[in-house]
Amino acid sequence: MKDQPKRSPELAEIDPERRRLLLGASALPLAAGAGLSLAPARVKAALKTSARIVIAGSGLAGVAAANRLARELDGASITIVDRKEIHNYQPGYTLVATGVWPVEKVSDRNVDLIPPGVEWVREMVAEFDAEKNAVITEGGRRIEYDFLIVATGLHMDFGLIEGMDVAAIGRNGLASVYPSPQAAQATWQAMDAFRQKGGKALMTLPSTPLKCAGAPLKMTFMLVDRLKQAGTRDASQVSFHSALDNIFSVPRINQEVLERWKKLDVPVHFLSKLVAVDIGARRATFASPEGERTQHDYDFIHVVPPMRAPDSVKNSPLSWKEGPFAAGGWLEVDKETLRHRRFPNVFGIGDINGTGKGKTAATVKKSTPLVVQNLIDVIAGREPSQRFDGYTSCPLLVREGAALLIEFDYENRLVPSLPAIDPLQDSYFAWVMKIRLLKPAYMAVAKGRV
Repeated sequence: MKDQPKRSPELAEIDPERRRLLLGASALPLAAGAGLSLAPARVKAALKTSARIVIAGSGLAGVAAANRLARELDGASITIVDRKEIHNYQPGYTLVATGVWPVEKVSDRNVDLIPPGVEWVREMVAEFDAEKNAVITEGGRRIEYDFLIVATGLHMDFGLIEGMDVAAIGRNGLASVYPSPQAAQATWQAMDAFRQKGGKALMTLPSTPLKCAGAPLKMTFMLVDRLKQAGTRDASQVSFHSALDNIFSVPRINQEVLERWKKLDVPVHFLSKLVAVDIGARRATFASPEGERTQHDYDFIHVVPPMRAPDSVKNSPLSWKEGPFAAGGWLEVDKETLRHRRFPNVFGIGDINGTGKGKTAATVKKSTPLVVQNLIDVIAGREPSQRFDGYTSCPLLVREGAALLIEFDYENRLVPSLPAIDPLQDSYFAWVMKIRLLKPAYMAVAKGRV
């Protein structure tokens, strides 16, 4: 990637031998701590069954479940339904968008991740007929199942932001790390152009549940760092607009980040929801809960879209019909077993689940073996034996060469896997884990090896 930022002095001072030791000895345990252990999966006897299992989605959750089921079941008919040919490593988007990685590092082929013997229907699920145990594809194909795993991921609702155009990301200071590798690359182009001169930057956060809820915070920290490196921080204003009354759902982390931003002179505007952008004029409109609107000019803006379930789930019998997850159409699962609360032959993994936590790769790593075992229990005529605690992990970049390793559960408790690593103390180890070790660990998860 051209125009890569210069390596910071902090990294340049580390000699090659120390770097090798850090990568090999220190960061491997951190990969385990982030819920992405490289230890081999336990081998056990396969259960004989003729069950028909459909998996909707071929992201990390879908392919990881398929690989495990293919190994742990003997005779099952397993079908993945998803038209995506490219498997994108979404945890790497923030690295691309901040100039750390080239865009090529985040894309692989789905065909290399789907195990032999698993049928791959290259269409999207258009409808879930849960009452009759079938899915209908966008091409009209009806696929019946005995058991269903919903791993569709979520929908980014950019359409709720008036004037937003995903195709314009990278131009006129418009940025968003979320949509695609190409958008992440274009975001870095916009950030790189902005840091050359400085100016006014607006960072945003919607009120809905998010995949990788730490990404808006990472982008803010890294923007400030890039400005410092370019010598334009004093000529710049960076402010954060949150549609919520916080910036992160875990109170202790919320407090820690706000304290750090205060020292970095990043003011936060709470209950300030992005509702419109005028891309040509570089002007953003924010609304308060009472409907009052304010406009702000910008030189750089990072847009984080509202997120919800895809229409196929949202408009199906499988979505929550009441409660806090109903508005987004999220999958109605028991938060501990991840089994559907009304359709006992349906399970959910990943971003689609209507639970209080759990839209990260680390959550998928922790929960996929649990769901697979619970599904096997049900196939064998038993009750689900495994319980999920909501484990979520976020390596939170705070500047080049440093990150916080944050791990927490449903109860907002910090649950560090390595007690010697303070989750509130930024470290080079956590940075190395993020940029060097998590991608190989992620691929091992996708292949059902851990």
